[in-house]
Amino acid sequence: MSQNDKKVAIVQIPSAILDLAEGVRRAELAIREAAENGASLVVFPESWLTGYPAWVFDLAIWDDAEARYWHGKFLEQCPTINCDSLLPIRQAAADCHVNVLLGLNERARPHAGSIYNSTLLIGTKGETLNVHRKLTPTHTERIAWAQGDASGLKVTQTTSGRVGSLICWEHWHPLMRQTMHFQDEQIHIACWPDMADSHIVSVKHYAFEGRCFVVSAAQYLRADDVPEALRAAYRKGLGATGPVLEDENLFFNGGSAVVGPNGEWVVEPLFDQPGILYANIDIDEANQYKHDLDVVGHYSRSDVFQLSVNRTEREIVAWKDDESTSLLAK
Repeated sequence: MSQNDKKVAIVQIPSAILDLAEGVRRAELAIREAAENGASLVVFPESWLTGYPAWVFDLAIWDDAEARYWHGKFLEQCPTINCDSLLPIRQAAADCHVNVLLGLNERARPHAGSIYNSTLLIGTKGETLNVHRKLTPTHTERIAWAQGDASGLKVTQTTSGRVGSLICWEHWHPLMRQTMHFQDEQIHIACWPDMADSHIVSVKHYAFEGRCFVVSAAQYLRADDVPEALRAAYRKGLGATGPVLEDENLFFNGGSAVVGPNGEWVVEPLFDQPGILYANIDIDEANQYKHDLDVVGHYSRSDVFQLSVNRTEREIVAWKDDESTSLLAK
């Protein structure tokens, strides 16, 4: 086995909906198990930590007391990136010398009123390597999540290779894909709540277009995993399609998979069961397949097309006062 042969793991076990402590416990155990089985990169689906907020689709009513109540509960359970609650996950990554890509609902500040749909990339020392906040939540998701900026739209060099991530329908944004391709991704992590047919098309297209491996992580979630008081709204919020129509007790049926840079399955989607999915990949193939297609190199036309990306970290307030006299500094 060469140094560029890597083993990746996708955690397709149920989220702990609105339960940060239990979610952290499950994540820590999964990371350690995956590492024991030889994984160097451990991946979780979209908004896995504290759970995908499907109820907002049903509770999208103006001035609704129930919607406000669940928003408050959601805020209470969403961590900040550097909070102590995430230390067991960071420690597991450090102890096991693995990289971890965690999909989570991120509260920007301890008392902030808004949440981001984020991916947190943790390195082998437990450190933060990157945080990507979903740029544009889709449809009614905008009730649950704020818009992120492009400061985390980065590909990071890790011990597993050059790793980047996008969240759900960001994969249908051509300029975002090109931004990631330009940074020479070797392993792209695609985070989803579910793996619908359109999502399968997207991950295979992304892998072929970017000539990279796509590690596609989707959720497995049953009705019993959702608090009983929230279950009806959650079920209705899943909409008119999906596994819930065939089995009212199955909300998300997984579908995690790995695609190679030729657009073909390395490991086919795992549906209808929880577990940890493993794949062995040779990241050298990410360059080998660029022999005939490199969309940011010999197959590009920079004389015709140019893309500008603003990766400035966006804050709504920019402080200009003297910190020595500021009330905030006291």
